[in-house]
Amino acid sequence: MKIVYCGCGKFGIDSLNALKASSHTLAHIITHPAKQAGRGQKLRPNGIEQWAIENNIHFSAIEDLNTATGVELLKKLAPDLLVVIAFGQKISQEIINIPSKGAINVHGSLLPKYRGAAPINWAIINGDKITGISIITLAQTMDAGEILATAELKIAEDDTAGDIHDALAKLAAPVLIDTIDKIAKGTAEYKKQDNSKTSKAPKLSKSIGFLDFADSAQNIHNKVRGLCPWPGASASFVNAQTGKKIDTLIAKTQVVSADDENEKFGTIDEDLNILCGTGSLKILELKPQGGKIMDFKSFLNGRGSGKGDYFTMPEIDA
Repeated sequence: MKIVYCGCGKFGIDSLNALKASSHTLAHIITHPAKQAGRGQKLRPNGIEQWAIENNIHFSAIEDLNTATGVELLKKLAPDLLVVIAFGQKISQEIINIPSKGAINVHGSLLPKYRGAAPINWAIINGDKITGISIITLAQTMDAGEILATAELKIAEDDTAGDIHDALAKLAAPVLIDTIDKIAKGTAEYKKQDNSKTSKAPKLSKSIGFLDFADSAQNIHNKVRGLCPWPGASASFVNAQTGKKIDTLIAKTQVVSADDENEKFGTIDEDLNILCGTGSLKILELKPQGGKIMDFKSFLNGRGSGKGDYFTMPEIDA
């Protein structure tokens, strides 16, 4: 089949490699325009555009695929199938109707669970042990299309959102090709989602990562993992004697205990663990504002800090 790919996120790179190596024709890639980035604010293409250039695949960078320009491009390309992965644009029914076999999407959760922009992050934040990918048809309600295939993946205790992102991207590629093969042969099975079992995975923001140590050690640990590498989990370190405050990014943690309840949550104990509302947490790595990632003991030693000092939530405008 003749395929047009729409995407801008690196989640789709493994699938692109699989599409290129398959018996189908990857005819064109549609992605977002390059954006200014870095100190020099130079235009920097996204990873999908870079992949297209490196692999000699024709591509178009379009701000909104649903405009007359996008519709005309799709009609001219006349694909059999549209494959959409991490595109970040809602695609109109007019666009979906152009390919003879419709449009499909790879989503990073086991739908109908975690519909939305950040399914991988919320699965980890919520402490899920299993996640996966779903291949669905595109629909006008976000992530509500019919399911063609799913595949599961276990989430380990220390897996971060970055780890699971990369693992799901690899998992998705062969499942996508198998699904496309079935669509081409007319053997694909389309299953409606159970809308009574839906849950949401809304966009992430910096404030979501503000840590409240009145919460349980396990919940805080899950939040640190689920928000790594972006937007990160943050807390303000306070020297109890001087009152000096330092904003930090908590990069890596470990649950030390889970059951004991503490009144002085946020406080560093004699073992340099952080007392939480329930249980205690060991900070393995953190990044002070303006500094580099370091181990927690080095951070404390460099400031003459330790037992009795504490962490609080950052200010809302931090």
